[in-house]
Amino acid sequence: MGVSLKFEGRDVISIKDFSREEIDYILKIGQAMESIAVKGSDMLRGRILATLFFEPSTRTRLSFEAAMHKLGGSAIGFAEAEIASVKKGENLADTVRVVENYADVIALRHPLEGAARLAAEFAKVPIINGGSGAEEHPTQALLDLYTIMKEKGEIDGLKIALIGDLRYGRTVHSLAYALSLYNIELYLVSPESLKMRREVLQTIKERISVTEKTDLEKIVPLVDVLYVTRIQKERFPDPAEYAKVKGSHKIDLETLSKAKEDLIILHPLPRVDEIAAEVDNTSHARYFQQVWNGIVVRMGLLALILGAVK
Repeated sequence: MGVSLKFEGRDVISIKDFSREEIDYILKIGQAMESIAVKGSDMLRGRILATLFFEPSTRTRLSFEAAMHKLGGSAIGFAEAEIASVKKGENLADTVRVVENYADVIALRHPLEGAARLAAEFAKVPIINGGSGAEEHPTQALLDLYTIMKEKGEIDGLKIALIGDLRYGRTVHSLAYALSLYNIELYLVSPESLKMRREVLQTIKERISVTEKTDLEKIVPLVDVLYVTRIQKERFPDPAEYAKVKGSHKIDLETLSKAKEDLIILHPLPRVDEIAAEVDNTSHARYFQQVWNGIVVRMGLLALILGAVK
């Protein structure tokens, strides 16, 4: 490992803070965690993870906690702000400064953009962004990359489509930034009102080929990876606007009739109706495998940040 690859004590706020070399190394460590995840380890024995989730979460929070337990550590925290001192009026900075006394690392999810970076300014322990508003979700991007690499052998040379809510979907923002470090062709498919955020688009277009479309049918036969996201009702300031785009793109067997045989479909979950249940039993579906991949990638990340792996 080169001298530039230093992870111990590091915050994970944005995927943009990482080079391709660093991301590739994290994925390599995640791969090494596959066997450890099955048998368990004591490498983080005595270390504590705090999960501060101010928004509802199933996969991300449990994935972090499972990763910590599989490495011999322990986890504390809360899954909704209503049961925390925030309800009494405590601000985020104070919450973080209190919790850092209990834990060696903090995974934070918050509805406001910039919350993770703010927390990192006050915390003495590493902060991992578990999702900040509609902004970013860096560890989801890492597990998405890991899934693509695991299923396809490599990321370079692929044609990848991001589909659905590209405006408010924080997972696609982080993933787009990360994919722009690789030699790929990227297709962005969404309703006009949910097109990729301008600042993301400007950055990635400087690095890779990007094509924006509203019609999914013409894209499916071209791509190797379909990354599907739900239309996030909770992110819309106007319910009427949500009603206009609800169900805009749906993946079913008919949609996939002209797809490549080795096409894989990913989804950060939860899904609503954007992927039909009939797709689950096809050779294309990989979204439930992503859940396991999230554990091993987060195991690798925690081990690196806490200095158990160099």
